[in-house]
Amino acid sequence: MADPSIERFRRVVASAYGSLEARRQEVNDLNVYPVADGDTGENMALTMRAVMEELDRLDDGRSLDEIGRTELVSALARAALMGARGNSGVILSQIVRGAAEELASRPGELVDPVLVASAFGRAADAAYASVREPAEGTMLTVFREMAHSISRQLAHVDADRTRLSPDATAEQQDELLADVIEQAITDGRKAVERTPQQLDVLAEAGVVDAGGYGLVLILAGVLAALRGDDADLPVIEHYEPARLSQPHHGDSKFQYCTNFIVSGSGLVGRDFVGSLEQIGDSVLVVGDQATLKVHVHTDDPESAMGVFSSAGDVTNLDVADMRKQVAEREARMAGHRTGVVVVAAGGGLEELFDSMGALVVRGGETLNPSTAELLAGIREVPTEDVIVLPSSSNVIMAAERACELSEKNSVVVPTGTQQEGLLALVEFDPELPGEENRMRLEGAIGEVTAGGVAPAGRDDAAGRFRRGDAVGFVGDRIVAWGGAGSTLAAMIENLAADAEIVTVIAGEGAPIPLGEVPSHAPEGIELEVHEGGQPSWWWLLAGQ
Repeated sequence: MADPSIERFRRVVASAYGSLEARRQEVNDLNVYPVADGDTGENMALTMRAVMEELDRLDDGRSLDEIGRTELVSALARAALMGARGNSGVILSQIVRGAAEELASRPGELVDPVLVASAFGRAADAAYASVREPAEGTMLTVFREMAHSISRQLAHVDADRTRLSPDATAEQQDELLADVIEQAITDGRKAVERTPQQLDVLAEAGVVDAGGYGLVLILAGVLAALRGDDADLPVIEHYEPARLSQPHHGDSKFQYCTNFIVSGSGLVGRDFVGSLEQIGDSVLVVGDQATLKVHVHTDDPESAMGVFSSAGDVTNLDVADMRKQVAEREARMAGHRTGVVVVAAGGGLEELFDSMGALVVRGGETLNPSTAELLAGIREVPTEDVIVLPSSSNVIMAAERACELSEKNSVVVPTGTQQEGLLALVEFDPELPGEENRMRLEGAIGEVTAGGVAPAGRDDAAGRFRRGDAVGFVGDRIVAWGGAGSTLAAMIENLAADAEIVTVIAGEGAPIPLGEVPSHAPEGIELEVHEGGQPSWWWLLAGQ
């Protein structure tokens, strides 16, 4: 049985991550400093997710007393460091590290407002120390203001509202912590609003600081976990994305955001900063004598790694092309209104969907991707409105769950086959909003009759066909069987009865060459043929 204390802690961390994740793209679109590459929300979310995964690993049946607070917070700090990416992720990892070190230094003390104030103060110091030239108007400023908020509160409340007795209940602890966190959120929101006055580039782009906003969202998630689902929680503002006229990426003349881990002994981060600054900018080197997290913008990731060639082992390399990120962000903000994600199997079908503007999630042999794979596809599409075509009735629920988890305006159009999606996409218009596209695609699907021909996997109990014979389906109904040519011809004629055109998509191992397929169509039937390469089905067919 998992330890309740660990479960409470994970609930808080999961809620913090969920609050940020729900607006991850909004945070991305505020990102103009130090580089307008649109990944601040992504990088902060990756750091939080790493902390959650470490909590899952630690929750192995041991009690909190058996694990020990020191081991717990040290493990979480290391997980944040290892999972951090980009400026914002690395700075967030240092906030986690600073808070963890303070909590570990007070074994036996209940986490109360006094300890939280100390943890926030130490975390703010660690964050500032991680940046060689800290800029005001950034996430550093916002977190420092939230730390100051908690310290100010302690000076103006009764002593019994700042410390917890050893016999305090979990409910009392949650209530006390929630009060100080709520005020810190209020002060953090004010600090976020002030960031354009402190950093000219934010004012020029018409945005608040993305990282600071992300920190407020994280703390809002903490408050939600402490107060419970039914609580009346403060509303966190939404912000419009940055204007694209003057994105602040001129100062970053380098192409690659490079992150990696160095493991060794006697490591001193500042000893390597100068060498890294000779080949890049936005340098951050944080960690301890055994492990360093390195972040640098450079044109030569190999040289950055080479700086540490004699210092230890370099692992966990992560390189992102910032120029590509900037281009994708600008395309997302200024281009199409709606994108499409489609599940597909077969090289030819994947190419067809791609040529029609859809992002393909590969379904594999069984056409059954995971929710996580579908969610990743939704996030990769550079639009806020997304249509998901599952291509199988078995995928619809996973697709709906991915849409629920996404921060985008995403919706499932329940295609049961790949050919339905292919024909429906003819009606797709990326310039139209998602809801209008949904209605257009659903209307198109209603005009499609889908079928297919596959080899029989076993003998038919009714004696109609034997294993290996061709079997033709319309929906779930068997309507033709026998030889491959005669079955294909019967299927084409069946679908043509109520259609103007029949589409035939040849699959892997189809026994009739694609060029010969039209000869099997009855006279007068308009046929469109494609190479699909799909597994299992010799031919996928659709009448429309």
